Amino acid sequence: MKQNLRQPLGEIVLRTLAMPSDTNANGDIFGGWLMSQMDIGGAILAKEISMGRVVTASIERMTFLKPVRVGDVVTCYAHCIRTGTTSITLQVELWIKKVSSKPFGKHYCSTEALFIYVAVDGDGIPRSWLKDKSNLMT
Repeated sequence: MKQNLRQPLGEIVLRTLAMPSDTNANGDIFGGWLMSQMDIGGAILAKEISMGRVVTASIERMTFLKPVRVGDVVTCYAHCIRTGTTSITLQVELWIKKVSSKPFGKHYCSTEALFIYVAVDGDGIPRSWLKDKSNLMT
């Protein structure tokens, strides 16, 4: 069997289990559920970086590489790749660990995308978060 030498980029921002209620008509985990988990995980890191509220501005290059099945452990990794005055761009990867089906223990990247978040104030108005760059976790 060919060994996957690629490793996840960034830090773990979310970990969960794929459940039967998350499947599509074919029995695979629904792509919208995967995107939601990635958005939640990315927002956690963006919120930590900006030290406040963030909103999702856009998602770019969402690529579904391999299906996710019920019982798979789903882990989101995020890594900051670019910052602006109000925006934070993260590479978010969704990795799967097979624990309920063969090949047991296999770990692979299922989905990847760029998520762009904007720091906002309490009224939802974009705010600069760059006053203290020491909070940038790269």
